[in-house]
Amino acid sequence: MLYQDQGNLLLIVFVSYFGRKLHRPIMIGVGCAIVGLGCFLMSLPHFLMGRYEYETTISPAINLSSDSFLCVENRTQTVKPTQDPADCVKEIKSLMWIYVMVGNVIRGMGETSIMPLGISYIEDFAKSENSPFYIGILETGKIMGLLIGLLLAYFCANIYVDTGFVNTDDLTITPADTRWVGAWWMGFLICAGVNILTSVPFFFFPKTLPKEGPEDNVDETKTGREEKHRERAKEEKHGITKDFLPFMKSLFCNRIYILFILISVLQFNAFSNSLIFLPKYLEHQYGKSTAEAVFLIGLHTLPPVCIGYLLGGFIMKKFKITVKKAAYIAFCLSLAEYLLSLCNFLITCDNFPVAGLTASHDGIWQPLHVESKALADCNTRCSCLTKTWDPVCGDNGIAYMSACLAGCEKSAGTGINMVFQNCSCIRSSGNSSAVLGLCNKGPDCAKMLQYFLILSVILSFIYSLAAIPGYMVLLRCIKSEEKSLGVGIHTFCIRTFGGIPGPIFLGALIDRTCLYWGTRKCGDAGACRMYDINSFRRIYLGVPAAVKGSSYLPAFFILTLMRKLQLPGEINSSETGLAEMKLTEKDSKCLDVHRSPEVENDGELKTKL
Repeated sequence: MLYQDQGNLLLIVFVSYFGRKLHRPIMIGVGCAIVGLGCFLMSLPHFLMGRYEYETTISPAINLSSDSFLCVENRTQTVKPTQDPADCVKEIKSLMWIYVMVGNVIRGMGETSIMPLGISYIEDFAKSENSPFYIGILETGKIMGLLIGLLLAYFCANIYVDTGFVNTDDLTITPADTRWVGAWWMGFLICAGVNILTSVPFFFFPKTLPKEGPEDNVDETKTGREEKHRERAKEEKHGITKDFLPFMKSLFCNRIYILFILISVLQFNAFSNSLIFLPKYLEHQYGKSTAEAVFLIGLHTLPPVCIGYLLGGFIMKKFKITVKKAAYIAFCLSLAEYLLSLCNFLITCDNFPVAGLTASHDGIWQPLHVESKALADCNTRCSCLTKTWDPVCGDNGIAYMSACLAGCEKSAGTGINMVFQNCSCIRSSGNSSAVLGLCNKGPDCAKMLQYFLILSVILSFIYSLAAIPGYMVLLRCIKSEEKSLGVGIHTFCIRTFGGIPGPIFLGALIDRTCLYWGTRKCGDAGACRMYDINSFRRIYLGVPAAVKGSSYLPAFFILTLMRKLQLPGEINSSETGLAEMKLTEKDSKCLDVHRSPEVENDGELKTKL
């Protein structure tokens, strides 16, 4: 995501500005094709690198009848997956990440033309009262694409990464295991083909569309035509780049626009943090696999968002809500959604019971600040590896970091159906057996997950219902000729300051809650296998809540400023130019740029009118 944002940032301001003067549909089509190329490049490492090997004490190469990975007394040597040092160094120095980086950068560059030019294309040729509804449909289409993408991710995540290259019957992990890696490359290949096919229709769109709706009178039609001829003559005389700096200066002197960017940066920072780490949160908080988490996210959040976007745009169109009223509606709905989201702090589950980490070998919960002790009286005779994560779930409801540490002496079956027996650390009736994987969380946790999902549906609907009125404030607070550039700068800022630093910072804080780190082939720390879920929850929910809460201060300032200004959405379309001039009247000092006498006379004429 970081590389994608960097590619987006390289071009978005310039594409947003020059795209308005060029053929916008063709540029959108080219952007879709470039996105497809980037997705294809990102899938290449799977076909150019070796097979994935997960951390385990059990290997198909081992003679399972020897039970060499189980508890054996007085064993001088333990079975450990060997790794040739040369291969280890080669893996570390692998350059496959370059394909992912370049593909992400190219994908980000392709995305620069799609949203800014698409929105400005709609805004230029739609009636002002219909524009919110059209943009709502556009946003709904974007969310539908995200929903389809999440369903595709669910499908791919349930398929083993090396399917077709390895015998999946020998696997000892399931999609619920943190060591599982799904067929990530398959989704990128599908997206590459879809994006290239999607780009084709845009090449047949016209450069301009007739303005929607009948004109009010003949004088208004003449005025519009004269204004268009004046703008064309101005562009031809001053060149395609002459008004770039004046537009930039005008935008950055627009106080409402700058405050709106600040709000967007803060809220997008909170939103991106929550969305990126939500699958991991559901996985560790509620015991769901990554595939299940992705499916639940798509099923319970995206449909309400689609309904909210459409309903918000329809309400704006039906009741012809002015910009000031839209600002108040967006503020109140967003604040209600924020306050309601704080209820997530109350929807909690306990940590997984793992002997030596969160519980003792006797099944008693222990404080997490106590030093982890994988070895106990029941397994000290077994000569077990203590740095390997290969968990098993005992009949007593407690998980152990490996079958050896559970004191298991026998095994039956192969693959994920393997059962371990005669486990000395498992004190229960019968033969004290264990199966692969962590133990499932209880029914109380499943009930908490239902509450979390129901709340997510409500929050997603309120969030999307406020989005269209809020976005119309952005589009109506800037002049029509600056709209494409203004949307581009807005996207640039939220990608730069909202999308890049937030996940890095939050990810570093979440890593501090890790209880057990996996081990890579070369012996260094790998991915986190177990988190302190209570600390995880406080950081995951608390940091975005604090960031989003701070966004309501500049939002209050916008409401205060808008009381004193006359905005385009509150008057007839024939007076839009005058209203746009009044919007920036107090900031006229910022517009002291080098202008030709014709431009100055044109401004005087508008003032007199």
